[in-house]
Parts: sequence; structure tokens; C-alpha cells
Amino acid sequence: MSYKEAVTSKTHFSVTWEIVPGRGSTEKQQDKAIDAAKQAAADPRVNAFTITDNPSGKPAIMPYPLAQEILQETGGETLYHFTCKDKNRNEIESQLHAMNRVGLKNLLVMTGDYTTEGFGGRPKPVFDYDAIHAIKMIKKMNEGFEIKGRKKSTFLNKTDFFIGAVVSPFKSQEPELMAQYYKMHQKYDAGAEYFITQLGWDARKYHELRQYTNTNGIDVPLIGNIFVLSVPVAKMMNKNMIPGCVVTDKMLQELVEEKEKIEDNHHQQLVRSAKLYAILKGMGYDGVTIAGHGMSYEDLCFLLEKGEELVPQWQELVKEFDYPMDNGFYLYEKDEATGLNKEVLVDRSKTGHKKANLKTWFFGSFHSLFFSEHAIFYPIVSYFAKKIDKGILNKPFTWFEYYSKTFMNECRFCGDCVMHELGYQCPMSKCPKNQRNGACGGSRDGWCEVYPGKQRCIYVEMYEQYKAKDKEYSMKLRYIPPVNWDLYKTSSWLNFFNKRDYNYRQEED
Repeated sequence: MSYKEAVTSKTHFSVTWEIVPGRGSTEKQQDKAIDAAKQAAADPRVNAFTITDNPSGKPAIMPYPLAQEILQETGGETLYHFTCKDKNRNEIESQLHAMNRVGLKNLLVMTGDYTTEGFGGRPKPVFDYDAIHAIKMIKKMNEGFEIKGRKKSTFLNKTDFFIGAVVSPFKSQEPELMAQYYKMHQKYDAGAEYFITQLGWDARKYHELRQYTNTNGIDVPLIGNIFVLSVPVAKMMNKNMIPGCVVTDKMLQELVEEKEKIEDNHHQQLVRSAKLYAILKGMGYDGVTIAGHGMSYEDLCFLLEKGEELVPQWQELVKEFDYPMDNGFYLYEKDEATGLNKEVLVDRSKTGHKKANLKTWFFGSFHSLFFSEHAIFYPIVSYFAKKIDKGILNKPFTWFEYYSKTFMNECRFCGDCVMHELGYQCPMSKCPKNQRNGACGGSRDGWCEVYPGKQRCIYVEMYEQYKAKDKEYSMKLRYIPPVNWDLYKTSSWLNFFNKRDYNYRQEED
């Protein structure tokens, strides 16, 4: 059974085993990864090996050669973590062509962790595409990629990628959580064929996500994420040093106490993971991906066997995964009888914050007067913009726009401005990952993954402003194309009125 067949089957519970290849090319860690894959390749319960791509923003061998080696030596399929952090759109396309050439079809498309270290210092992140841009490109490749020429177009042969994406229900604040769910809608609309969760140990959050997909038309397989958690890794997750993975203070304290009582508590870690396996299967998830540092094939077998044994008891185990975040927001009302959720949505008119500030009002008023085709001043401004565009005033006008927007919004001069779509938050300057289509998964308690305690996630700010105007639902309906770097250091205002920006551009991807 192929990985795609396993994941999409209505009767099979899929299993992937994560391999972290590490830094280097011929080190013990890479050899151990291949040896583990060889051991598990013949196990019908294991449907694929999932390979990480520079986790935590640190350099490591790229997944490509290990995935190819596993395929060639064992026949086992791999689920390739495909991130956007280190590649521009051309490199993304090039790598996809190469992967298709050698038969690597299964992708988990994600933004990727912000770069943290590299040879000679911290490297410059790329983030030319976000995950939704990449998913749209891959879907186009599956349909037959069109290359537009001056006289005629040519079409590349269709690819056959199986496109997955990530979602995190483990968010403490309403804006963070709803931004995740709205981005999930965007990924689904772009072409995602299944979703894998981020890491967390809150059964109610797993249940919430399952309910949300079931009742909101996201009709694709949902895969749960299980990690065999040791105390050192738990401490890192607790401090958000592994972005998006949530270990609460309560859980960390229990793990430390367990470690003090039983020094070698690896067995307890496996049993805990087996219990989560049982809960996820009992809730109606379609499969799991399993990981853990130093995890052996024997450990995996124990986890799977114990997990299956515990499935009939899954509802009784829920109370062992009661780790809510401090003052955490849930989309559904709690069912005290089960410890999970009722099918009743909370009243969000009484939750969260509504934040319509003076700056937003000013920019909104300016935009509605000049930049809408139905605006009262649009015809005259459009007329003069076309005149300025071809005249000697183009350069001074462009620099006036740049300096005024730099003063008010830290403009980065991309020339393809989308601030009015994002509550007047600039993703090129205020989001370290330049996310134009929703939040990444790395924020914690409303703070940006890269600047915790200093800068709030722009999509948290955006949600609060939209909610104040009763427009927050539109966040999931919005799609913004990638920046066209032909427009760099040009006037976004002139580009808009002269129909060159993303509003009028036909995407090739």
C-alpha cells in the first residue's frame, strides 16, 4: 500500500516514523537513520518515513539524498518536509522537478523555522514564498505546468505529488487560534490533500481540531503528531525553543517529578505516547506521525502494539492529557463529562479583544477615498497617476511614497503593497517570515516566534482589528500572490493605478 493510499483510506490508520538526519553527510546519525528505515521498511504498519528539513533553523543535510537512498535501498516511501525558509521560488521549482524525476512524491509543505545559526553566524532567511504559494505551485505542476512564451505556451508533463500541510490547534489566544484555522482553509483551497498537526499534549485541542475539520468542509485526512518526550526536549518546548511545540508548565513539572522517581523513564515515555496514539485513533484521526530522539525500531513496535491495545479505553485516557495553556482559548464549550468539547461554539462576541486604533482608521479612510475603484477621488487620482508614471515626477513621487510609508509602516520598498489587505500591517517589514497569507505556526501567547515579548504577530493584530469591524471571517477568504520583484524600488501607488501590482497580475504559478 502506497503512502497516499494509506493516508486516504477510510479503513486504514496510517503511520509515519520521523527521521531527523542531523548535520553532516557521513556521520553516525545519517547511518543510524538509514539502518532504522531498513529495519522498519518491511513492517506493514509503517507506511512512510518522514524526514525533517533543517529543524529549528539549524543546518543539516537536506532530506533529498536520504529520501532517495531509503527509496532505493528499502523500497520504503518517504514523507519529505518541504520548507520555504531557505529557497526562493526558482529553487523551490528546481527541487520539485528533481524530486519528481527520482520518484519522491510525498510532500509536507510548510513555512519552516526561522534560521537561527549557520557557518560564520546567523544566515539570512529567504521566505520568498509562503506555504500557500508553494502549495499552489505544486498543484499547478500536478495539473500540467504552463510556461508562457512570447508567441506560444508550452506545457510540462504532469507531476504526481501528494501535497500535505500543517496546522496547529495549540494556541493560547483567540486571534492566534483563528488565524491557524483560517490559514488551514486557505491551504485547503490552494490544494492541500491532508493535514498534520503540530506537537501538543492537550487532548481537548486535538478534539477541537477534529471537530472543526468535520464541520467546516475541510474534507481531507487529518494526521496527529506524537513525540516520545524526554525532559530535556520538554524544557526546550516549554520555552518555545522548538517553535510551535507546546509543553505547559504543569506538564513539565510532572515530567520532572517522574524523572526524579524513575531515572530511566524511557518506558514511561513510550507508554505515554501509546496512550496518545489510542486517543487520536479513538477520536477519528486518520493516522499519526511518530518521532523521538534516539527512538529505535523496537521502541516503535512497542508504541504501536501498546497503542492498539489501549484504543478501546481511549476515552478513559483523556484525563491524562489535560494540559491547557494558561487562560487558553477554546473554540468549543467544554464537555465536563468527557473532558473534551461539546458541539457548541463559544460566544466569540464575549471573548478576545477588539482593537480599532486611530492609525488603522486613518489608513482605512485614506484607502477608501483614493484606492478603491468606487472611491470618490479614484478617477482623478488615477488620471494623474498615469501622467506621473511616464513623466519626470515619477522618481520624486516614488521617493515621497517610500519615505512617508517608511516613517509610518517601516516600508521595505517591495512595490507590491498589500498592507490594506492585512489591517495595515506590513508583512515585509513586520513579519520576519514575510507571510502574506496568514500566520506561521511559531507564535506563542500572541508574540512573534522571532521576537517573543517584543513584537506581536501581525496576524494577531490583524484579527483584532478585523473583529472590531465584524470582518474577521474574511481572513480565510483572502489570497495574496507572492511579491513580484520586478517592482522592487518602484511606487506601489503608481503600480496600482497603472495595473501592474498583484491586483491585476496574472500568476504563472
